[in-house]
Amino acid sequence: MNPQAKLLSITSLFLGSTITITSNHWVMAWTGLEINTLATLPLISKSHHPRAIEAATKYFLVQAAASALLLFSSMTNAWYIGQWDITQLTHPTSCLLLTTAISIKLGLVPFHFWFPEILQGTSLTTGLLLATALKFPPITLLLLTSPSLNPTLLTTMAVASAALGGWAGLNQTQTRKILAFSS
Repeated sequence: MNPQAKLLSITSLFLGSTITITSNHWVMAWTGLEINTLATLPLISKSHHPRAIEAATKYFLVQAAASALLLFSSMTNAWYIGQWDITQLTHPTSCLLLTTAISIKLGLVPFHFWFPEILQGTSLTTGLLLATALKFPPITLLLLTSPSLNPTLLTTMAVASAALGGWAGLNQTQTRKILAFSS
């Protein structure tokens, strides 16, 4: 990969994460998540191997669907309460849609099936980036909205993710899939 393109992708990752983490407005948070998605695609597909191209395509489709669901959740909430502030998430349907969108972005159970396949098609360095640093912005949104979200649902998803990740990781011999299930 061209050094300037790699620098631009990494700078865009930092920019997108910073925008999402520091935003108070749903549209800015969504913009930061989209910048992260678009900056990650060249890093995933840099080897020009068919498996890497497939992983980049799957990553784009899953992340775009989750981002659209997040934007729909925030628009539904804004429609009912008239606020675009992240901490003012109060409508029950919006809370459920947001929980689903963030769960898809993070690869939590039951929305985890895409993550091992994508990590299998990436390099180890890019996989490490996907499994760690790119989870901070969605986790920040989850923490900002946690008072409004269903704690039983979040706890169930967390316990199920830990249990399934541990169990599925034991049955793997490939490093990237072990990384995917452990994250």
